[in-house]
Amino acid sequence: MFVRAAVVLAALVAPAPASAASAWFPHPEGATWTYEWTDSVYATTPTEERVTVKEQLATSFQLEWISGAGSGTMGFQESTAGLVNTNWQSTPAPQSFPVLCDVAPRCANSLAGTLYNVIWGSRVPVLAEPLLHGTSWSSRGGADGSVTSRSQYVGREYLTVPAFATPVRAAKVRTEIVQAGALGDPYGSGVRFVWWVYGVGPVKVVFEHAGGTNAAVTTATLISTNQSPAIPPTDANYFPLAQGRRLRYRWTNTKHMTTPSVQSFVVGASANNTARFDVRHISGPIRIAGSYGFSLRTDGTTNNWANSRVASLSRFPPIGPRFVPKARRLHFFTPFDLMTYGLNPILPATPTAGQRWRVTAPSRDYSVYGVTGTTTIVSTRRVKVPAGTFQALVVRSTLRQAGFRFGSGMRTSYFAPDVGLVKLVFRHGDGSISTAVLLSSR
Repeated sequence: MFVRAAVVLAALVAPAPASAASAWFPHPEGATWTYEWTDSVYATTPTEERVTVKEQLATSFQLEWISGAGSGTMGFQESTAGLVNTNWQSTPAPQSFPVLCDVAPRCANSLAGTLYNVIWGSRVPVLAEPLLHGTSWSSRGGADGSVTSRSQYVGREYLTVPAFATPVRAAKVRTEIVQAGALGDPYGSGVRFVWWVYGVGPVKVVFEHAGGTNAAVTTATLISTNQSPAIPPTDANYFPLAQGRRLRYRWTNTKHMTTPSVQSFVVGASANNTARFDVRHISGPIRIAGSYGFSLRTDGTTNNWANSRVASLSRFPPIGPRFVPKARRLHFFTPFDLMTYGLNPILPATPTAGQRWRVTAPSRDYSVYGVTGTTTIVSTRRVKVPAGTFQALVVRSTLRQAGFRFGSGMRTSYFAPDVGLVKLVFRHGDGSISTAVLLSSR
């Protein structure tokens, strides 16, 4: 008999391009990992488990394992939201283990194995990416999706495991897991820690199961592999999407709005690296209420939508694009309008100096903005604004909107880790300069 499970993912996570391949769980042909795992109550004798790559197809791959306790396969898919578990099949868990379904016969759930402990309660995604400071996500697991979880990237720390002669730097993820309605649901609930090493995959798992004074603890450790640790990308988060964040900006234009407009932005809702910023008027000539939607994925931070209601005493020159009716043409009413104008992404997932991207036509961005141009990560620079002094990432865009000088020019944006946009200077083609600065954040 085999334990089996699968899930249709098309509506949940869109496939990522091949370039989004994750080095947090690499899977080249011939890769092997050997784990040793125990359970303090139900499997006290260590079990050695050898994991290999069975097959690969585009962004999907299958891993296979074999041990003295059984064998099985598990499928994964790389997406722009992170690593997703798609299916599994294996010999059933030993009869001594708690039943993780509401009935015992043909139960497709198991925690008897390393990979099962990695995916339990968090299949979509197993690991959110990009893995940046403050990243958290909700997920479900179990064969029928009845197990829920909340994961938090804790940070990086050095860890000693038998597979490597010296300590390795690992990304630590803490997950709170709840299962209700199963015969063994205390065992299916608890707190799990997984340590991921870039270039290798998971190297240690500790699952502290719920229960009474004799609650079980499952531990899995990597004892050998032919994969080598690599230097991970930065985990600095230059545009945090955490719910409740508050930012206040002041912006002016040297010709068209010399009286400052002060506006407040609040992350009103956030889930799985997608957030809604709500904007409201504080003082000045632009009375606005609106919202902006952003997503962070492996291909960068993207502005997905915006809407607003505005009454403005300032009269700005018109901007295009000229191929849409005048009633539908764009306007600059907030610092976020200035920041998102022209092309996505606003930032790459892990920005580094020298990165460059441009608008292509046809594309969604060209159809929305009618802008051609290029954005470049210039450097990091110390910048002082009313909210404080920051070591900020400097991002420069050259923008041209045919027929509209005010919609053309050079924009320089400054992003600080764990804060977001702290300053923006837009030198418009009509000779005016828009400047936005961060007044406060919390």
